Amino acid sequence: MNALIIDDNANSMEVLGELLMLEGIQATHLRNPTQLNTVLEALPKIDLVFLDLEMPGMDGYSVFEALRTHEAFQSVPIVAYSVHTNQLNVARKKGFHSFLAKPLDADQFSEQLTQILRGEHVWSVI
Repeated sequence: MNALIIDDNANSMEVLGELLMLEGIQATHLRNPTQLNTVLEALPKIDLVFLDLEMPGMDGYSVFEALRTHEAFQSVPIVAYSVHTNQLNVARKKGFHSFLAKPLDADQFSEQLTQILRGEHVWSVI
């Protein structure tokens, strides 16, 4: 199973990557969302996307729209994850699958991930 992490913060990417690795999921990291179109074709099959909402150059909502127009991401759960928990309702209205607050709660992450992979929505700001 492969996840795509799109986040400009190296620490956040590293923590999420480690949590995913503990769950047996490989992660591809993209720090500069403006390079999305050039890397999409080179990606392995992606089963899950974690997308930061606040990034320079291209915000998470714009990246979300770009991913949704790409055939390979039509049915892939895209999870917003952000320190800006006030964005939860906006993310829900825009069509994100789920929302996880940063910093991620390592104690809850495994269960949250399981729920997301079962197709259940997770809207967590804790």
